[in-house]
Formats: sequence, structure tokens, C-alpha cells
Amino acid sequence: MADTSPIALQKALKGADYPASRDDLVSLARNNGADDKIVDKLSHSGKRQFDGPNEVQKAVFGND
Repeated sequence: MADTSPIALQKALKGADYPASRDDLVSLARNNGADDKIVDKLSHSGKRQFDGPNEVQKAVFGND
């Protein structure tokens, strides 16, 4: 099983256009073959819109 890491998150969101909605990023992550943990963390990040990848990382990994 893959670790949930910033690098794995970046791979999951490859090709993302920002600003992006949470739902769009979740769909992209699934399409990119992301680990279920990453998809779950994105889904429950608490934010609806992201202005860039740094904001996504803060939302996903700031909740640990």
C-alpha cells in the first residue's frame, strides 16, 4: 500500500487547473489512480475551492 505523502498527492493531482473545486480535484485524483487515502482526505478537506497546489497540501496534510 502506498504512503500518503505530498509527492503522492502531487502525482494524484497531475494536470489540475487552478482554481479548482474540491469535487474536480477528487475526480482528477481518481482518474490518476490515486490511493483511496488521498481521495478520502481530499473529499473531507473542508474546503470547496483551491487556488493552487500549496492550498491543497495544507488542507490535506494540515488535518493529520
